[in-house]
Amino acid sequence: METTTLYDAVGGASTFRRLVEAFYDRVAQDELLRPLFPPTFDEVKERQYWFLTQLFGGPRLYTERRGHPMLRARHLPFPITVRHAEHWLRCMSQALEEAGIPPAARAAMLERLGGIALHMVNTPGEEEQA
Repeated sequence: METTTLYDAVGGASTFRRLVEAFYDRVAQDELLRPLFPPTFDEVKERQYWFLTQLFGGPRLYTERRGHPMLRARHLPFPITVRHAEHWLRCMSQALEEAGIPPAARAAMLERLGGIALHMVNTPGEEEQA
């Protein structure tokens, strides 16, 4: 019995490359998220591609190149609020659509990414400090 991963079901490497490009095009325009990223996106695009590929069942590119993702630890230097997570998810949702990922796969991917985005929150937002 052969199982198909989300990675394969949505088109593999070329789809994930499109997804990463579309995502960072949006991040570049987001006033809240842009300051969290380096001046150029080249390295973060590649790491995001590796991570998303691995997360959704493709080759274990991230682990092979950087070890265990340790996402929360790697993001601790950056102040991430719930609002940041929401903006990140909105950019990703739009990028998933632009990359041509079918609605059912898009919903499954966003569900998984939603939990990850909220797990990265490490700073209370203004609404939480009142």
